[in-house]
Amino acid sequence: MGHLLMVESWVGSMSRLLPRAIRQGGHEFTFLTRDLRHYLRSAPEGAAHPLLGARHVITADTNDADALLPLIERLHEVLRFDGVLTSCDYYLPTAARIAGRLGLPGPAPDAVANACRKDATRRVLAAAGVPGPRFAVHEEGAALARAAREIGYPLVVKPVDLCAGMYVRHVDDEAQLASAVEALTSFPVNARGQRRDHAVLLEELLDGPEVSVETVSHRGAVQVVGVTDKSVGGSPAFIETGHMFPAALPAADTEAAEQTALAALKALGLTDGVVAHTEVKLTSAGPRVVEVNPRPAGNRITELVRHVTGIDLAACFVEVSLGREPDVRGCRTGLRSAAIGFLVPETSGTLSSLDGDGLRDAPGVLEVRLAEPGAQVRAAGSNNEYLGHIMTGDAEGPGARDRAEALLDELRSAMVIR
Repeated sequence: MGHLLMVESWVGSMSRLLPRAIRQGGHEFTFLTRDLRHYLRSAPEGAAHPLLGARHVITADTNDADALLPLIERLHEVLRFDGVLTSCDYYLPTAARIAGRLGLPGPAPDAVANACRKDATRRVLAAAGVPGPRFAVHEEGAALARAAREIGYPLVVKPVDLCAGMYVRHVDDEAQLASAVEALTSFPVNARGQRRDHAVLLEELLDGPEVSVETVSHRGAVQVVGVTDKSVGGSPAFIETGHMFPAALPAADTEAAEQTALAALKALGLTDGVVAHTEVKLTSAGPRVVEVNPRPAGNRITELVRHVTGIDLAACFVEVSLGREPDVRGCRTGLRSAAIGFLVPETSGTLSSLDGDGLRDAPGVLEVRLAEPGAQVRAAGSNNEYLGHIMTGDAEGPGARDRAEALLDELRSAMVIR
């Protein structure tokens, strides 16, 4: 049995999937957080949050890594940790530093830090010759405007240190660029109370479909589990509206995406102790890396993978964090594809009606989760404003996505926001 230190967590599905994987693997964990209420607010009424299944819950300032490290060393002397992990992007570098300080399994802290900074990722991959978009990084408006003209419109504006698509915008001209940068500048502190970097990343707008490559790395060997497709909407934002696993691609495109992801992971040094989610655009000029995430995929992609292959990526994450070989053999599950579609609000207000009860028993439905009437709704600008999702499976082939989208259309027609 292993004892893991979990440093913060996402409040979404991984805050439930990861504790489940730890428990089912016969392990236990200590949960370290600066604000336990951040998680308890998301627990269903009358239910205990899975994070409370921790052996210990310890409160400390997880935003101050320099002060945190000596505290963790003292805790380690008493509690004896066997591994360190987190599912939250904002604490991945901290978890890697803790593992490094304690001599526990995991990727190099510098590798994780570079993957978690979009500008650093761009520089490392460019130096290694891994294909990506043309890009520039600046803080000051005039320099950004000059760089934008050099790259050429349309382009993409990105924060260097946010996730879930927050403040990522498509811009067509200098006025839209200025507006996007102003909006980003007005968000100086992220949702976890961490001060943000002022740098802004500009990227060439890439054509073609986007996919993600799910991988597991252990002791220098990187195993590709599969490729997931992605649908995006909400322009000028980039909001993920759905996914399907496996992606319905020609074999050559699948191979190209996989090899590009493997090259990116090697360049960054993420070849040990990592379950990664690498996003790739299949452009007319060939595959291009969008970003590399050194943690399991969000948006319940890990569940899509599990439904089709039997491989539990959350469990793999637990095992590699303990320095153990993960089980990526897979098995027959009876499904050939699984998909998820998200209900993305286009207007703000109060959710008056959203009835999905009739969908739960529909053929092929694996999961339905919807917001309750009375919920406050905000027009979506990122992946943080979903009103729910539908997950479907297909035993015959790649039909799961069409089924999910058809059911979403039914939901949208019945949804009322006032």
